[in-house]
Amino acid sequence: MKRFRKALLICLGALTLGVTACNDSKEQVVEKKDETTKLTFYFPVNVGGKAANLVSEMTEEFNKQNTDIVVEPVYTGNYDDTVTKIQTAAQGGNPPELFVSLATQRFTLSNAGMAMPLDDLIKKDGEEGKKYIEDFLPGFMEDSYVEGKIYPIPFQRSTMVLFYNKDAFTEVGLDPEKAPTTWAELADYSVKLTNDHRKGVGIALNSGSAQWGFTGFALQNSTDGKNLMNEDGKKVYFNTPENVEALQFWLDLQNKYKSMASGIVQWTDLPTQFLAGEVAMIYHTTGNFANIRDNAKFNYGVAFLPGNKRVAAPTGGGNFYITPNLSPEKEAAAWKFIKFMTNPDNVAKWSIETGYVPTRESAYQTEQLKEYYTKYPEALVAYEQLPYAKPELTTYNAAQIWRILNDNIQSAVTGEATPQEALDNAQREATEVLNEYN
Repeated sequence: MKRFRKALLICLGALTLGVTACNDSKEQVVEKKDETTKLTFYFPVNVGGKAANLVSEMTEEFNKQNTDIVVEPVYTGNYDDTVTKIQTAAQGGNPPELFVSLATQRFTLSNAGMAMPLDDLIKKDGEEGKKYIEDFLPGFMEDSYVEGKIYPIPFQRSTMVLFYNKDAFTEVGLDPEKAPTTWAELADYSVKLTNDHRKGVGIALNSGSAQWGFTGFALQNSTDGKNLMNEDGKKVYFNTPENVEALQFWLDLQNKYKSMASGIVQWTDLPTQFLAGEVAMIYHTTGNFANIRDNAKFNYGVAFLPGNKRVAAPTGGGNFYITPNLSPEKEAAAWKFIKFMTNPDNVAKWSIETGYVPTRESAYQTEQLKEYYTKYPEALVAYEQLPYAKPELTTYNAAQIWRILNDNIQSAVTGEATPQEALDNAQREATEVLNEYN
C-alpha cells in the first residue's frame, strides 16, 4: 500500500508538472521538453465566399498532422490591409513568420527585407524540390522571381475572366452560348443589354483595382505584347498610344455607349450587382467563381476576356512568402506548411471551394478536380486562358506606382483630364519614383 501511494503521488506530480509519467516499479520522473515550433501566418482574402474559413480549416488540418508545429492563421483583411499589418508588425519587432501577399509585391517585399528567397530551401529538397517548382504553371511562376531568385510560391492565384448573364443574353436576342470576343462586340453587346434597370457591362475603376483591369486592356491592345512595365519592375510604359486608346475605350463605355455605370465603379460592388441582375457582364477574378456559382439565380457563363489586337488577360492574386532571419526550425516549419497548403489535393480543394485557378499541373490529375470540371466545365476557362495571360502591373514600390496609375485613371474617368493627359502624368510621376532603382 505504501509503495502504491508513493507511485500514485509521483504520477499525479508528473501530470501536474507536465512531465512524462512513471510506473510503480521504476519510480522515476522524466521531464518532457516543449519542442513545439510556433508560427504566425497572416493571410488576406479579396473575394466573396468562404475562403477565409477554408484557410483556417486547412491550417488546422496541418496542425493535426504535424504535432510538433503550431501554425496560427490570422485573417488580415484585403491585400492592402495585409501589407500594412505586416509592416506594422515588422516595425514592432514581431513580424509573422509567413504570410500571403500579392505576387506584385515581390520586388517591394524583397527590397524592404520583408521576404526571403526560397532557393536554398528548394535546393535542400533535392530532386523533389526541383519537381515541386517545375509542377507550378509557368503563367504563375513567371511572377515569383526577383533578380533570378524565387521569393514567393503561387497560392491563391487568378486571372480576370468575363462573367455574363445568359438569361439576359437570351432576353435581348443574343446567343447565350457566345460571349463577346472583341472590344467591338463588347461595346455592341453591352448596348443591347442595357436598359432602365440594368447596365450592359461592369469594369472596376476604383483605386487598387483599376490597374488590374487596365493591365488586361493594355495587353489586348499591344502591338508587340508589351506589358505596362518591364520584367525587372524598374520601368513603366503607361502613355503609349495603344494604352491611351485603351483608356479612351473605357470612357466610351461610360459616356458614349452609356452601357457602363458612370463614375468610379467599385470592385467589391460588381459581383453583388451581377447576382442582382443589375449588370449583365462583369470583368472579375475567377476567384469569385464559387460565389457566383453558388448564388446565381439565373444561367450564367464564363468566357475569355474580349481581345482587340490580341487575346490577353492579366494574372493576379496572392503568393506565400517567408519572413527572413528565422531560426532554422521555424524556417523549415514554414516551408513544410507552404508545401502542405500547395500539395495537389489541397490545390484542388482550394480551387473547387473558392474558384481560384489550380496552380500546379498535378492538381489537374486529381479525381476531385476531374469530377469538378465535368460538372462545371466553365471553371476551366481561367486555366485555358492562362497561356494568353501576363502579370498585372508589377514594380518596385508597387503600392505607390499603383496609386499613381489609379489616381490618374480616375482623373480621366471624372473628366479632370483627357486619357492622354492622365497617362502622361502617370508616366512622369511613376518614372520619378522608379529612378532610384535604375
